Amino acid sequence: MSILVFIEHKDCVLNKASLEAVAAAQSIAKDTGLKVTAVIPCSKDCSLAQEISQYNLDKVIVAKNDKLNIYTPDGYADAWEQIIKQTNAQYVVMAHTYQVRDFAPKVAARFGKEIVGDCIRYTNNGGKLTFTRRIFLGKLDADVTIEGGAPYFVTFQSGSFRGDNAEKGSAQTETVEVDVKELRMTPEEPFQEAKASVDLTKSGIIVAVGRGIKSQENIAVAQALADALGADLAASRPICDAEWLPIDRQIGSSGQTVAPKVYIALGISGAIQHTVGMKNAGTIVAVNKDAEAPIFDIADYGIVGDLFEVVPTLVEEIKKAKS
Repeated sequence: MSILVFIEHKDCVLNKASLEAVAAAQSIAKDTGLKVTAVIPCSKDCSLAQEISQYNLDKVIVAKNDKLNIYTPDGYADAWEQIIKQTNAQYVVMAHTYQVRDFAPKVAARFGKEIVGDCIRYTNNGGKLTFTRRIFLGKLDADVTIEGGAPYFVTFQSGSFRGDNAEKGSAQTETVEVDVKELRMTPEEPFQEAKASVDLTKSGIIVAVGRGIKSQENIAVAQALADALGADLAASRPICDAEWLPIDRQIGSSGQTVAPKVYIALGISGAIQHTVGMKNAGTIVAVNKDAEAPIFDIADYGIVGDLFEVVPTLVEEIKKAKS
């Protein structure tokens, strides 16, 4: 038996969320005594296999078929079903990405199983794993145990495990020819805004603005801080609803879920709808003139003050430090 971990990619370019899944699978392996196998669906001898083989894994499998040259839920489901059966997998571990949400339930249904999705952690209780996921927009945590026989399907929320904590090592690579049935769809080119959208899940530093920015013209204040730090600019929902920033900059339950190394919240009160999208950041810095703002409950560093006074000072000091 083994733990299978899904490696997501586009044209053999890694989606780094998959490294978080690798870290999660390695952790589960230590608690269960199972070995971890990474699986890469691809239409060729995937060059990504060499990169993934540098991690502490039992092996890396390239599930190969010409029909896997582009993602389809049918093709991926066929490939995964065969690999799971061939390896007698105990657990199937994945990052909770849009792609996984699309095809993973289809795979689980073929085995008559459910998915414990969007988990934030797990605990080992005498060899039985309990998975925790947030419900009601993060207001409550639910502990879930899986009954019945394997395989068990689990996805982890972005930031639950750190991709840079995935243990390095070496693994053998293996190519397995899989049978993919007739695809029922012809994928089109991925939708792209006329102006290239930003994937905030890949950002190392994020500067986010909320109602406290007061007007669209004042966003330049936050942009100056982002520029000084080499960060990406983001926002809470009211800012995007007002069209002060594009919708692809929105963080929260109805936007993107991010886990950067540093998250700087400017004028954001900390409503649960926003914090569920960023509370897994490595370091959270909050600037708000309201000392009772909920954002300070999760912030590692807090500044109680007017952001229009605080931010220019921060920018000035950062520029001095760089000079």
